[in-house]
Amino acid sequence: MSNATPLRSELVVDGKRLEVARFGGDPARAAVVLLHEGLGSVAMWRDFPDLLAARTARTVVAYSRWGYGASEPLDGPRDIRYMHYEGEVVLPALLAELGLERPVLFGHSDGASIALIAAGARPGLAAALVLEAPHVFVEDLSVSSIESARISFGATNLRERLARYHNDPEGAFRGWNDVWLDPRFRDWNIEAYVDTVTCPVLVIQGDRDEYGTLEQVARIVRGSGAESLIVPGAGHSPHRDAPEAVLGRIAAFLDSHVREGG
Repeated sequence: MSNATPLRSELVVDGKRLEVARFGGDPARAAVVLLHEGLGSVAMWRDFPDLLAARTARTVVAYSRWGYGASEPLDGPRDIRYMHYEGEVVLPALLAELGLERPVLFGHSDGASIALIAAGARPGLAAALVLEAPHVFVEDLSVSSIESARISFGATNLRERLARYHNDPEGAFRGWNDVWLDPRFRDWNIEAYVDTVTCPVLVIQGDRDEYGTLEQVARIVRGSGAESLIVPGAGHSPHRDAPEAVLGRIAAFLDSHVREGG
């Protein structure tokens, strides 16, 4: 495992300042770009980017979306189609700024949905997708767990814990929670993007995921022919709950499906 200090920088993308970090790897191989979960950030990946870079021998790039981590804070409520905008506009612009052509997109939760939108909207953008705990439609389980998170934010030390990872924990939380609990969001669905993805896809989900059922995986597999890894005993973050199983499967998947320079 590499313990090199990541290269940190800031980029202005779509008029917003975003924090970016690069970890290790071979620049001649397709990079892996990490898209964090709905309450995630560069810092919240913890040691996973370094572990992934070491296991795959690839450069790993993590960034915090607008409103998260050390990126520019939100200036108002998010639109309920913000994941579409992130996937169709912001992510392609970010990749262009970074000079990354056909990277592997690894998304977690909301980040997985954004990666799927990006690859579905722009076939050829990604060499492969790794989707961890993705959402392609809204389930009662998701809404119930997100309602519980709202209660916890007001009644526990969740705000203080999020402050370890976000300069504006209130904005990061509200920007995620308010959208998912907006009644209009119940009709959100991105299954149409699954049908237009042309690159190889690996879907990873814990069988105890508190934010989504295995029907999310089933619909992606049916629509794209994706491979899947269901991690026994893991919750919403299998990369933290079972890192060896997840890292091993990702490395094997990329070795099998990503043709360097192709």
